[in-house]
Amino acid sequence: GGAVGCAGAVASGGGGGGGGGGDKIVGVAVDVVVAEQRLAPPRDERHPGVGCCCAQMGCDLGKLASSATSGDDRGGKHKDALEEPPSPGPPDPRLPLTAKQKYSMIASWKGISRAMEPTGVYMFIKLFEEHQELLQLFTKFGELKTRDAQANSMELAEHANKVMTTLDEGIKELDDLDNFFQYLTQVGATHKTIPGFNPDYFWKIEVPFLEAVKTTLGDRFTENIETIYKITIKLIIETLIKGYTEAAGP
Repeated sequence: GGAVGCAGAVASGGGGGGGGGGDKIVGVAVDVVVAEQRLAPPRDERHPGVGCCCAQMGCDLGKLASSATSGDDRGGKHKDALEEPPSPGPPDPRLPLTAKQKYSMIASWKGISRAMEPTGVYMFIKLFEEHQELLQLFTKFGELKTRDAQANSMELAEHANKVMTTLDEGIKELDDLDNFFQYLTQVGATHKTIPGFNPDYFWKIEVPFLEAVKTTLGDRFTENIETIYKITIKLIIETLIKGYTEAAGP
């Protein structure tokens, strides 16, 4: 349209110089307009300019698709290059618990560790109910013959808390058996200095311990958990006896 207007003005201006020159100029202008229309992309008559935009959009989308495909390829190669996580090592034959049982033991023990003293006091009360002769080993509360007296004794509570702390330290070391055995062996050895102590006395705490744990855990003391605690306390007692025996010598 601009070219036609310009051509018309030239033709009009050139009319004074001669009709032949004006006709030639108009003819050239028309040829230029026709050439421009042939070179232009197709247009939607209802939406001028859509053809050009769609063509450009198609080009851009093609680039995006190509880029995304390349990214997926790179991601796939990277994924394939990732190494599998290392498999867990073989279980330690010194531990009679499976990995799942050990996890359950440590998780369950958290409930006991929040009630160490009452659990320990109950354990010793049950111990003295079944083995009253063991009271003579404890000079600080050996004269406490009744359940109520024992339950209200600060000395017994202090000793019970000490024993439970020992068990707590041992159970927390189940993930590091070297420390577990070293610690409990040393504890067992210290009992050599107790006059009249017999290493078989360690076994007498087994049943009272399980009863105390059952009382503290309540409904959480399932059959499976009971089995795990039985295995664990047996291992602890065996290690204490080993420490005592090795310290005592042949």
